Amino acid sequence: MTPLHRRTFIKQAGLSAAVLPFIVGLPSLALAAPARPRQRLVVVFSPNGTIPPAYWPDEVGRDFKLKEILSPLDPFKDRMLLLQGISNKVRGDGDGHMRGMSCLLTGIELLPGNIQGGGKSIPAGWASGISIDQELKNFFQSRPETRTRFGSLEFGVGVQDRADPWTRMSYAGSGKPVAPISDPYQMHEKLYGQMKDRESLRSVLDPLKSELAKVRQMISAEDRRVLEEHEALVRQLEREMAESAGQTLRQGPPDLERGVADQNDNVPRLSRMQIDLLVNSFVNDMARVATLQYTKSVGGARMNWLDITDGHHGLSHEPDTDLAAQQKLIKINRWFAGEVRYLADRLAATPEPGGDGSMLDHTLIVWTNELGKGNSHTLDNIPFMLLGGGFGFEMGRSLKFDKVPHNRLHLALAHGAGHRLPTFGKTDLCSGGPLALG
Repeated sequence: MTPLHRRTFIKQAGLSAAVLPFIVGLPSLALAAPARPRQRLVVVFSPNGTIPPAYWPDEVGRDFKLKEILSPLDPFKDRMLLLQGISNKVRGDGDGHMRGMSCLLTGIELLPGNIQGGGKSIPAGWASGISIDQELKNFFQSRPETRTRFGSLEFGVGVQDRADPWTRMSYAGSGKPVAPISDPYQMHEKLYGQMKDRESLRSVLDPLKSELAKVRQMISAEDRRVLEEHEALVRQLEREMAESAGQTLRQGPPDLERGVADQNDNVPRLSRMQIDLLVNSFVNDMARVATLQYTKSVGGARMNWLDITDGHHGLSHEPDTDLAAQQKLIKINRWFAGEVRYLADRLAATPEPGGDGSMLDHTLIVWTNELGKGNSHTLDNIPFMLLGGGFGFEMGRSLKFDKVPHNRLHLALAHGAGHRLPTFGKTDLCSGGPLALG
């Protein structure tokens, strides 16, 4: 039987796209698709650019040495992919920080708005499209075998309550920013408290009863048995999800230190609390996608725990000739690398539930920034560091590109997850297709 294009089949059969995940494995329909291993994505954000000479390796390829900023991650060098020369080429309204932040994961312009950026920039609003983390969340949630209780989780550290294009990188759609939760106690309640909205756990099968009945008339007796087994599996998964909402967890929630206020000087403690919650949520399969946002674009945190009393954003504006400021910025960015190291350590030390290897083998960490360099506000050479596995990329390399639009990196992430998008974000910035990272 000649394989049918899936969209053609469901259109000809009068079915909805929602039924597709239940039928792609049925041989008699010739729509079979290979099963994929579990995959997760974590996007980590830190603000105000980096110090390029202390960040980017001098070497290209496998034989590279990590500079001072990335040195905490040296134990993971063979599982790392450094991507120099990736640019945010989205233009339009808003200043560099606004476009750097709200176009970072969306790859598309800001909407018109009345939020005034720095200098003589034109006022702007929220991003005009979905972000890659939410795009992948929707993709995973569309398939019963990868559907989780929350889909995605947005963690913050020191973000606080201000809401504008400098503080939001995740978007559910045009003009729909997704706020990170910057209070670990609030996140703990979301993850482990009593579910108040049981509607989020409604069965995906109930609305498809009539369509699945139609499919049964089209397939062989053997395939009907397979379909029934698939439905039974989904019912079981849904029961497990409902039970997890009632505290039946693969691993119990981490014990959080009490009374740690969401304040500047508590950022190191808040960071570890949020990372512990993030890893635990993955162990319990509550989500396949997460973001971890440190402060915000134009973030003015004072890193007193590093004996640095200057505000981070103010320091990032100092000229390259101010060597004291440069050393402080290197120290700040090295601290962020240490937090990424803690996340990688936790994932590497946690066995993959029900599978081989560690959770890091099935999780890709993407650490990035809204600017390539703080004092120039450049959107070229944005720091993109990938670490971990699960997306089929060839790791252990330092690569150098020539101002490639970051839309192509987002396409590579989508394709690595099996989501074969033709473009992402601004279409004309996707020329050349997904960045070749395999």
